[in-house]
Amino acid sequence: SFTPQALAMIEQNQLAPGFAIPRQFKLAAPVDAKKPLTGQRTTNIGPFYDPVTDKMIGGVVNTFSNVALAETTFGLLTMQKRVGDIKNLNRRAISNRDAVNEWISTSDLLELGVVDAERRGTAVTLLKVKDPDIQDAELHARILQRSKQLLAYDGMTHPNGDYEAGLDVARYVNAFPGTPGDYRAWIGGIRTSSDIVALLENIRYAYLRAKILVLEEELAKQGVVFAAQSKTAKLNRAYKVLICDLVGLKFAADGKPDPTEVKAYIESKNGVFHFGAAQDSRTYESGKIHFFYLPDISTEAEILPLTDKGQYDAVIAAATLLPKASIFKSGGVRIGAGTGNMGSASWGGGNGVKGAAPLMNTPGFNSRATAQMTFKALLRLQPGLPIDELHRRSVAGEFDTGKNLRDFPAAKLEGKTIAIIGYGNIGGEVAKLAAAFGMTVKVHARAPHQSRIEANGFIYAATAEAAAQNADVLSVHTGLGALDSATKQFANAGMINAKILDVMNSDSVLLNYDRGECVDVAALDIAMASGKIASAAIDADIFKSADGTLIGPLVAYLPLAKKYPGRIELLPHAAADTDHPSRVAGAKQAVDQIIDCIFNKRVTNLKGDLPEGYVNVGVKLGV
Repeated sequence: SFTPQALAMIEQNQLAPGFAIPRQFKLAAPVDAKKPLTGQRTTNIGPFYDPVTDKMIGGVVNTFSNVALAETTFGLLTMQKRVGDIKNLNRRAISNRDAVNEWISTSDLLELGVVDAERRGTAVTLLKVKDPDIQDAELHARILQRSKQLLAYDGMTHPNGDYEAGLDVARYVNAFPGTPGDYRAWIGGIRTSSDIVALLENIRYAYLRAKILVLEEELAKQGVVFAAQSKTAKLNRAYKVLICDLVGLKFAADGKPDPTEVKAYIESKNGVFHFGAAQDSRTYESGKIHFFYLPDISTEAEILPLTDKGQYDAVIAAATLLPKASIFKSGGVRIGAGTGNMGSASWGGGNGVKGAAPLMNTPGFNSRATAQMTFKALLRLQPGLPIDELHRRSVAGEFDTGKNLRDFPAAKLEGKTIAIIGYGNIGGEVAKLAAAFGMTVKVHARAPHQSRIEANGFIYAATAEAAAQNADVLSVHTGLGALDSATKQFANAGMINAKILDVMNSDSVLLNYDRGECVDVAALDIAMASGKIASAAIDADIFKSADGTLIGPLVAYLPLAKKYPGRIELLPHAAADTDHPSRVAGAKQAVDQIIDCIFNKRVTNLKGDLPEGYVNVGVKLGV
């Protein structure tokens, strides 16, 4: 909005144009309502609010171009698809306003800027601080300013040099000058009520942290400065970290996968990178973390002799299965989301339950790669064209499009229904891809995910069976779940069973690019024999022991590949492990997490229980 002087200039220019205003959308109302088209128009009435006179005076929306109107239109259409019609949007908005009212009613710090409910909308609400400790207007304004820096990405620096990084949770919270509020919160129906409550909690937290900072600034004026917090502790010995998987997937000049990006990253963090195992006879530099790169070990027989006595303090792994008897007293990080392969008892196995060391992961980095590989599998199986045969016959000159193409009918994905079981990072990405292909997307996940699933325009199913009902494709993305200590079975093992497969459409497709154990292989065999499942694509671990025996969840599917040739595609858990940038990015984050964990006892992306003596610093997702 504009000042009265600016509005006067625009009004004058409109009556006697001295220059064009192509980049402003003018809301010019007729002076005489009886002459809406032919009479004089003015910008002096309109949508902008004047708090002094308590009325709308507006005039001009200062925007780069009228494209903004088109963007708004598309945005509204997108919201309609995600949230529903205007009635549903209004219901959600009212629910959000009720959530604000409920939260404010118990707040000791914030109150509503507009008390009269009749004068409060459901798109934006104004919040005022009621802090009896701060009566000085200048101090109050400084606290608000600092709090908004913390809510955004700027962060704030204390007088002793300590820096608090910005939360990056709310960048647009300024109340307009003259309005009855210190913060402006967007509470419209496109948000869920849980998001609104989280915003209010963040505002409260940011204000209190900013209050501490401003009081420290006042004390600093009197010569009182608190000691800076130590950023990084010092190590009294050399720490050893085992890296037992590849941290680079593209090939170097020597024809081997190249780990040099991660090696350089470790060295930039003042760590030391070693090729090969740690040597008992060698002394390693004290006060540093040493990373030992052994990407070719994979079996228990290879790993245990190196780890059964705590030879390494910590470990970074991707697909390698770490035995229960391997010891890592300072924790471990799995590159990727699932931690089923992290079997060390040091952190309580793959669930990280009741361990003495922390178990961490790096979720998000390989989500898109895995989702895209999942969808590639679907595109190979549907529309079902025998690409290899068509290619061979075309090259051999054995194909006549006019005569032979009719023998190879194909079906499109558009209009088909996909059931997605699990709505983590990968399941969410698969859902987006399916929607882009015009598929109907049904998702089963835990109840707390329902609002997010529906907000993204997908159908929520309360059970896996309900999601699979009349589906043409089923894709599982749940992970193995918790391990039952009594039965030694994972919660999600065999969850895709006969009951679920039976309710799918005939000639459907099963995709399991998650964990091989999630599917009941015997039930899949029966479904493929009956034609209920026309084809399947499985991506799961497979290992070869020292005596040549094959082990791992993919082994159970091998008989099906012989029994149903051309109908089942098996991969050795390659979907998430073939993207070099994702692996490098995940490995770098794993290095950061290990360093922070060893130096500062800070745990990022904790899986399971937090061991005594450690601090949980939350989640960091890759992109």
